[in-house]
Formats: sequence, structure tokens, C-alpha cells
Amino acid sequence: MLSSDIKYLTGVGPKRAEILFKELGISTFEDLLYTFPRRYIDRTKFYQVNELTPDLPYIQLRGKIVRFQEISYGKRKKRYIAYFSDGTGIVELVFFEGLKWIQEKLKAGVEYIVFGEPVSFNGKINLVHPEVDEPQTDGQPLLSALQGVYGSTKVLKTNGLGQRAFLRLQTNLANAVLDKITETLPDYLVRHCKLMPLRDALFNIHFPQSAERLQQAQYRLKFEELFYLQLGLLRVRNKRKETSRGFVFNTVGEHFNDCFRRLPFTLTNAQKRVIKEIRKDMSTGRQMNRLLQGDVGSGKTLVALLCALIASDNGYQSCIMAPTEILAQQHFESIQGFLRDSAVNVGLLTGSTKRKERTALHKQLLDGSLHLLIGTHALIEDAVQFKNLGFVVIDEQHRFGVEQRARLWSKNEQPPHVLVMTATPIPRTLAMTLYGDLEVSVIDELPPGRQPVKTIHFNDSKRLRVFGFMKEQIKAGRQIYVVYPLIKESEKMDYKNLEDGYESISRAFPLPEYVTAIVHGQMPAENKNFEMQRFVKGEAHIMVATSVIEVGVNVPNATVMIIESAERFGLSQLHQLRGRVGRGAEQSYCILMTGQKLSTETRKRMQLMVSTNDGFKIAEADLQQRGPGDLEGTQQSGIAFHLRITNLAEDGRLLEFTRNLAEKILGKDPHLSNEHNERLCTRLKQLHNQDKDYSVIS
Repeated sequence: MLSSDIKYLTGVGPKRAEILFKELGISTFEDLLYTFPRRYIDRTKFYQVNELTPDLPYIQLRGKIVRFQEISYGKRKKRYIAYFSDGTGIVELVFFEGLKWIQEKLKAGVEYIVFGEPVSFNGKINLVHPEVDEPQTDGQPLLSALQGVYGSTKVLKTNGLGQRAFLRLQTNLANAVLDKITETLPDYLVRHCKLMPLRDALFNIHFPQSAERLQQAQYRLKFEELFYLQLGLLRVRNKRKETSRGFVFNTVGEHFNDCFRRLPFTLTNAQKRVIKEIRKDMSTGRQMNRLLQGDVGSGKTLVALLCALIASDNGYQSCIMAPTEILAQQHFESIQGFLRDSAVNVGLLTGSTKRKERTALHKQLLDGSLHLLIGTHALIEDAVQFKNLGFVVIDEQHRFGVEQRARLWSKNEQPPHVLVMTATPIPRTLAMTLYGDLEVSVIDELPPGRQPVKTIHFNDSKRLRVFGFMKEQIKAGRQIYVVYPLIKESEKMDYKNLEDGYESISRAFPLPEYVTAIVHGQMPAENKNFEMQRFVKGEAHIMVATSVIEVGVNVPNATVMIIESAERFGLSQLHQLRGRVGRGAEQSYCILMTGQKLSTETRKRMQLMVSTNDGFKIAEADLQQRGPGDLEGTQQSGIAFHLRITNLAEDGRLLEFTRNLAEKILGKDPHLSNEHNERLCTRLKQLHNQDKDYSVIS
């Protein structure tokens, strides 16, 4: 029943089914049932017009339309305004679509109940495309006083699928399927955790019978979502430990020791700790799958190199896969610097590698004389075959698809040890969700001698002062990044854009005294690389760019990062951009440029950036402000999950509780073969069937 096509639900039909799928991804009865309200309003409460403010959520009014007005604007565009009064004032009900239907439906002098969200436009409060209905006269009580408000879109509203219609569909669905809902958790778990039965939870999430029942329903559904997610992740991890044999690297030999002895600095305690964790993994006889987190500049590449040298000392080859040619080149150059005059043979393979060089690399890989290969996705091409690949590093893993990464596994009969690296600090709750099946290491120290980047927030009125500061820095022999959020001007957004910015900087910093390079995502790779290299070699003083430089260029001489329209960027992105400077011993600066008028939220973001360089604090704040974003896009294990109700920023304690519970259950019954865990096994299979199973892929 739950798998039935949504078009067969009363009130839907083929046309609405198509719209529901396109707008909300709803294709079955189950999809609609698990589309939960975003918030709730008390439908017994009515506001007065004179109480309305633009910061109120959805509200109800009761009154009459006093007059109508049709206004033409633009080319053949019209808006229809109904002036609505309840005796305390008048509010405009504004319609842009379906005007003919609205004109036929609405009459002046008739009492209506209006439901919508107040917004401010031209100094007036109005409701855009509100729901307008006559009061109920059939004496039927509301299904629930607390009424859900569902996520909507303009397309849904204009096709008659506004809040009221959506609620009617949920009512039809509840009548059709709720009696057929079966429990998905074992009875012992429902009793032990004092959970509301699933059927009651699904009814009360859509039609809360009280605030208390709503809270119990939310808890039950969040619990189930997180519990099955953690149970699935832990089963995958346990299965790996049981079944995936790993190469045993017991020897720490000449390659490692020679490089370690010649390092021009001492490793940080965090780097030493992480290397110990990785060494321990490599000696167990089980395949390693470890995530290495560390801020930009924390020394992850050196850790990866030293671990690759352990592989080499044990007779195995390694590879490091980076998302861009620039980053691969950067890794290659810094690793060559560490290995100068050593016996370790390192190669670089990217899309730009010439055929002759490729042929030589392929030969060395097959005969085992190439110890470490660094490259882009070119590493996964069929022609690239290793003699004995034992250790794989995937840098900035979220840039690669799961299937792309899986192809690295085909290079060996036995899977290599895998180290996944990211420079994006991930809050603990998010790491437990995205990487719950991986072991996690964190480098939480910067190398000695690095000075924290000074961050300053200026608005546009200080631009001449900023230009003066840039000239001082260039005079002192430093280089500067200027980053813009857009390439071309947008009609809708009053933000600085790259083309205008490049022109104004070229005027303020003219040739031949100053050289300005430009890089953006729409340039051909060859041009982008040329411009980037000019900056890397010190031939250009200023690099004007979009956030394309967020990952992948290391210029120790660049000491200033200017981020234009900083309000356009999320906290984690601002932090990543700031990490492009502060790579050398000189004091570095990050200047956040914004407009004069900023929201309270934006001001808080700027203040946080100014007050701390701690990537984990910033990531936690970003999670609180913006939510977890595209979880599945960055997910590692391929376990199917859709967080429909959980908020990772708020539900961290419940996440930990469900993980501990899942660990205890698997500790007693690793294969969930006991009779009382039969429901767990069945539900996990159902969830995994929703997606490809990548449980054998890092």
C-alpha cells in the first residue's frame, strides 16, 4: 500500500502527481506520509490586522474584502490586489498567478478566513497568494488545533497545491493507510526507550492532538531515523573489520626514517598522534578506512607522505588523488621538496601529462619502480595499473563521486588501506553521520611559527583605505587575493562581481607597476592554469578570482585575502578562503568586505569570523545557522538515508544515544540473527534497497 503511486491517492491524479514529484520528489504514498510539516500554527487563534508584522510566521485573519484593484506592470504582467479588513485595519492580499480563477472565486462583502505569511513591501504589510476560504458551516471540528505548515513552492501554489490542499491530501492519505502501518522497531526497544508507536507518531506528526503528543511523535520519528542510520553505518564498519583483510605494514624502514630525519622542523603533537593511529591500523591485518580532518595548513599532506613511505618500506605502492590539477601539482612539488636526494620515486599524473610521460609512468607502476603516484581523477583510468597498490589517499574527498573512488579498488585484488582527507572542519555530530563507518583522526594544531590570520570586517565606505593597505603590502613584496561571489552581474543581487571588480582593480593598480591575474570557473583549464601559475611564480601581485581558489593553491608569499560581498558566503566557505593566506612566516590578513545594510544574522557571522580562527567552532556555528546542507552529496558509505525530520544542529544528544544503543545491540547480536531483532534486519534491508549499496567502498 505504501509503495502505491501517488497519482492513485484521492485528490492527486496524473497531473498533480507529476508536479509533486518535480517539486518535492514525492512519487509514492510513503513519500507523502514522510513529508513532515516544517512548523505548526494554532488554527484556533486569529490575529487582528493591526497586530501584523513582517516577522510573524503563518497567521490567520477573519474579515471581509472591501475592494479589488488590478495593476499592470512590466510587459503584459498584472497583479491583483484584494483589500481585506477586519475592522482594525486593512491588509493587501496580492496575487500574481491564476488571476481569472481568483476573480471568479472572491467576492467583496463576504466573510473569509485568510491564511498566509505577512511580508513587507513598499512600507506596507501584505500577504502574497494567501489561502482564502469561507468559514466552516458544517459544524465539523478541525482534525487538529495545531495545524502543520508544509514546505511549498510557487509552482505548487499556482497549481492548487497550497497549504490547505496539501493538508487535504495528508488527510486522505491518513484515512487510506494509517490502519495498515506496521511497527518498524522491536517491541523491546519501543518499551525500553518509552517510544510512541509508529502509527500514532505518523498520525500526530501531521495532525497533533496536543503539543505533548506532537513532541512525542517528533521524538519517536527522529529516534528511528537516527537509530537506523547508525545501525547501518556500524554494521558496515563491523562487516569491513570481519571480512576485509588488509596488508600488514609492520616495518618502519629507511624510506620513512630518511625523510623523518631530514625534516626542517619538528612534527606537531597532533601529527605524531595521527601517524601513530594510522600505523596501528596498518599493522592489524584489517583494511584501514580512516578520515583525516585538519584545517588548511595543519600538515595533512606530510602525514599522508610519511604513511605512504611506511607502505613503501613494506614493499607496496601508494597514490594520492586530488580533485584539481593545481592541487595535485601542489602536492607533487611539496612532496618532492621533502624527498629531495632520497631513493623514493614519485610521479605526477594529470589530464595535462604528455603521452610520452604517461607511457613511462605506466611502465614504472607495473614494474614497481614507482613508489608514489600523485594525480587527479586520471588515476582511475583503466590504463593505470599498479604492481601492488597498498595505500590510497583521497584528498578533499567530497569532490569525488563514490563510484569514481570505487574504481581505485579495482587496481588491486586485495583492497588497499584508505586515508580520506578533508580540510573542511566537520562538527562531531555531522562527522558521526557522514563518516560513521570510518575511524576519524583530527589534526587540531598548526605547525610552529605560523601566525594566526588577522581578520577585519569593513564595509564599502572603507574601500580607499583597503586599496591603500594593499599597496603597502605589495610594496613590502607581498601578494594579494581578491575573491568575488559572482562572475557576471545579477539583476536580482546588488553584489560586487568579478568582471567589474577586475576593471576597478586594474584602474586602481595600473600596469606596469602592478600586475593583476584573473581566474574563474568558466575559463578554459589552460587559461586558468596559466593565470594561476603567474601568481604562484610571483609574476602577478594581485589574483582576482571567484571561490575557485578555495581549494588548491599554496602561495606562502600571499598575505592578504580580500573577500568581496562576504555576506554571500557561508561561514565554512569564508574559513576555507581565509586558509589560503597565512601559509608563510609573515603576518597575514583576511578582509571581509560587505555592504552597509546587513541582517542581524550576517553581522553575527562576520563577528564570529573576526573573533576566531578555530575551524571547528566555525563549522559548529555554520551547522547551527545553515543546517547540514547536502548530506548525501558528501556521504561516504553509500548507506541510503534521508534526514526528513532530524536537525543535526539540535539533535546531537539523541544521535549519540542512538549510536550507543546500536553499538550495544550489535555487540550482543552482530548479524541481527536473533528472533527479537528480526524487524531491525527487515527494516535495514528496506532502507538499503532505496539506494545502491556502496558498503565496500571508502
